[in-house]
Amino acid sequence: MIRGVPPRNQTAIRRTKSIGTKLTAEEYAQIVRVADGPTLSEWVRDVLLGMVAPQPADHVLLAEVLALRTIVLNLQFAVANGEPLTTDAMKRLIERADDEKHRRAFERLTAPPWRP
Repeated sequence: MIRGVPPRNQTAIRRTKSIGTKLTAEEYAQIVRVADGPTLSEWVRDVLLGMVAPQPADHVLLAEVLALRTIVLNLQFAVANGEPLTTDAMKRLIERADDEKHRRAFERLTAPPWRP
């Protein structure tokens, strides 16, 4: 197989749109050093598409961190206000955190980058 050319028995994906950018020699060298793919353009395509479509592991990890954050902050607030922590209250808190975590992770992973 020629590098970057699919075998004849595979149907090639027809891509008709392109994105271009200018780089300095140093920027180009940095990209070449870290690129890991059959061709540089395929690696760049994968990186760009990865930025707009979060990886499943990213979603799961962020969802769990957000659920943990919800639980910790709510526990801290309850303790600071002298509220008793019952088993039922903990179960409701955990259930609420679990119910919201995937939606909140998706919102954060698909939101435009924050810029000051």
